[in-house]
Amino acid sequence: MRIPSSYLVQFHEPEGYLDFARFGPPSHAVVDASTRLLESSAAAGPATVDDLMRQELRAKAAVARLCRNDTDHVALLPNTSTGLFQAALGVTGEVLVSAGEFPANTYPWTRSGRAAVRWLPAGPVTPEAVREALTPATTALSVSAVDFRTGYRADLAALREVVGDRLLVVDGIQGFGVVDEPWEVADVLVVGGQKWLRAGWSTGFAALSDRALERLDPVLSGWTGAEDAGLFDNAIHPVAEHAAGWSITNLSPIAAGALATALELVELAGVDRIDRRIAEQSDTLAEVIRSAGGAVVSATDRRAGITAFTLPDHPPSVVGAALVEAGVTATVRPEHVRVSPHVSTTPGTVARFADALKSLGARPAATPVPTPLATATAGPASADVLRALVPTVNSLAEALGAGTEVVLHDLGALPNSIIAIAGDLTGRAVGGPMTDLLLGLVRRGTTQDLAGYETYAPDGRVLRSSTVFLRDGSGVAIGCLCVNSDPGSRPGAEPAARPVEAFPGDVDTLQRMLVERAVTAVGVPVELMKKSHKSQVVRVLDEAGLFLIRDSVDYLAGVLGVTRYTIYNYLNETRG
Repeated sequence: MRIPSSYLVQFHEPEGYLDFARFGPPSHAVVDASTRLLESSAAAGPATVDDLMRQELRAKAAVARLCRNDTDHVALLPNTSTGLFQAALGVTGEVLVSAGEFPANTYPWTRSGRAAVRWLPAGPVTPEAVREALTPATTALSVSAVDFRTGYRADLAALREVVGDRLLVVDGIQGFGVVDEPWEVADVLVVGGQKWLRAGWSTGFAALSDRALERLDPVLSGWTGAEDAGLFDNAIHPVAEHAAGWSITNLSPIAAGALATALELVELAGVDRIDRRIAEQSDTLAEVIRSAGGAVVSATDRRAGITAFTLPDHPPSVVGAALVEAGVTATVRPEHVRVSPHVSTTPGTVARFADALKSLGARPAATPVPTPLATATAGPASADVLRALVPTVNSLAEALGAGTEVVLHDLGALPNSIIAIAGDLTGRAVGGPMTDLLLGLVRRGTTQDLAGYETYAPDGRVLRSSTVFLRDGSGVAIGCLCVNSDPGSRPGAEPAARPVEAFPGDVDTLQRMLVERAVTAVGVPVELMKKSHKSQVVRVLDEAGLFLIRDSVDYLAGVLGVTRYTIYNYLNETRG
């Protein structure tokens, strides 16, 4: 089952972003909804506030659907910590909490002073560990659905069975909306919306079971959590029924609208689809890590979207610095580096990540990244020769007369190799790329002079062209001088089946033209291509010199719908 395109188009985080376990950049829909509601509040009228407050009902309804619950059991919150403090202030007896939990899950229990904390050893909160720690005094277990360090995914159904009638308090911020869990088994489910839900800050909710509503004393219950909250009669009203009693005050309707929009997007895509796609993204990142000689130190069986890793001989701080230099956003901790992709993570982001790890010079990757065929880089003496020829380009064009174009290329400046041009037969300029014909010749090392070959200008005119390669003292080609001339109409001349040479005005055009030509040559639409077809496209483009162009691997990966790493694998196979 595919992720709907109507969901995917809502996201466009910066390339290189792999930190959704810390913060999820909101969708276009969330930004638009927040802006619209804020603008509505700026044009306040008699019904504005009442209209805005309806966003709370919309958000509660979306929460209830995803939790398989009802709105009477849902309260909106500004963050996870608020919900956990409310739960901690309502629990008495003994609560089991892992010492390795994120601090938002430990401070409420120690600060509230209401329940005695029995610490579980740091590590996965498994049913076996909980069973061993239970005592007759235990009244609750507090646990993260997904561990923030290791991505371990708690078995909530099994934990429910182990704790029995005790309260099960679950922090779901690292999993809700992106992993398919039986959230209804939790007595208190608290979720912040700023991470995987991508709803922005100050968004969140608590979903409460009947057991929780019966046993927890709503100490933090404000005026909006009272019966008849709108009745101002100078009296303190009883706590409202159901989860409404957990309300402290009115929350931002703009935040409520953002949360509702984000949750509705999750419903559109389907949690099971999101879950599978993030698992695939995590598998790809793990493959890149292992290929770079790294070790995945996070959970591999029961896991969510978090992948933690180390690289031999490279402290996490050094790895983190390399990632920053490559434009990759991740979380660096003293013991490891944590990456966390989402459905919208692009092949370009994976490629940046792979390049960063390679730059550290870790153990050789299982699939080494090949480099394109090198072209000669002009040394000082050679560069002087090419610079000296620049003025002669105009002089030569004038000597040859009207209808002539003279072009000087620096092969060390590929792909933007044009350093001088006189004439406008092909519409190019300094800084433009060489032709597809020359690029292929350079790629294959066929740098023999070509004289008097026929080609066609972009407007269809027949041109007569000659190319002379310029060499250094060792005979290595460092540049070429090309002359194109328009001999005029030739009666009886037959048009060529296809142009011998193309004259793209910029590198993007050259790149696009080469890829389109290769796809056409294979004869299978991209959406129907199998691995063999895509590998054939890569082979054709390798021969054409595409990979001499900077960032061409990223471009081709996007066209073929694969990762940059996959393109390198195809290149290995082709060149092997």
